[in-house]
Amino acid sequence: MTLAGRVRLATIGGLALLAAEARAQSIEDARTAFEEGRFLEAADLAEALETSGGYALAAQSLAVYGHHLAVEDERTEFFERAMELGEAAVQADSANPEAHYQSAHAVGRYAQSVGTLTALRQGLAGKVRGLLYATLAADPEFAEAYVGLGGWHADIASAGRVARWMYGGNRDNAVTHYERALELAPDSRIALLEYARRLPELDREGGQDRAKELLSRAAEIPVRSAHEEFIHQEVLEVLAELEGDE
Repeated sequence: MTLAGRVRLATIGGLALLAAEARAQSIEDARTAFEEGRFLEAADLAEALETSGGYALAAQSLAVYGHHLAVEDERTEFFERAMELGEAAVQADSANPEAHYQSAHAVGRYAQSVGTLTALRQGLAGKVRGLLYATLAADPEFAEAYVGLGGWHADIASAGRVARWMYGGNRDNAVTHYERALELAPDSRIALLEYARRLPELDREGGQDRAKELLSRAAEIPVRSAHEEFIHQEVLEVLAELEGDE
């Protein structure tokens, strides 16, 4: 090979290395923006990567922003865009469990924003369930997916006879999935919170006491990001409500 050819290959290799380093830096920038609460910036940075992981992080960022920070009239718009990005994440890499999970997260937030009846008419409950199962097919120990399935069964069970007939959600399965989530991630703040929210309904005898126990554990977990701070505040609010019911 000529000297010119070797120089050209070295240049191409160097550019490829720089591009790879830039991509790695960009995803870290996106994650840092997310952790610091700059959710819209995180979404832009992550989406620009055009990777499954980037699209998944962008979907998560918009879903979190829409749920916690967006004004009520704009929430649905953020959730719709999050759903599009979740679908892009799955299409980019169907073996990525985070892609399926963040897609389910976005659809779930959208379903909450449009209301139970509309969500049922649009078949969103079935879509969320399918995405959560796909998450577990890719990673059987994905704890957040079990949290999602626990909430799915609990919500369907409480939505009425028609919803239970259509989808088969029930309280026993909700408990099973939540318990599995805590086996996999006993210190997961979101698992402790979501299970505690529904325990008084899932277990009408001892559920309230267990819920307070779980929330007390969650309240002691260190907060390391802006998103975790939102969840921490929800933990304290739900705990205060339960203690006020005594």
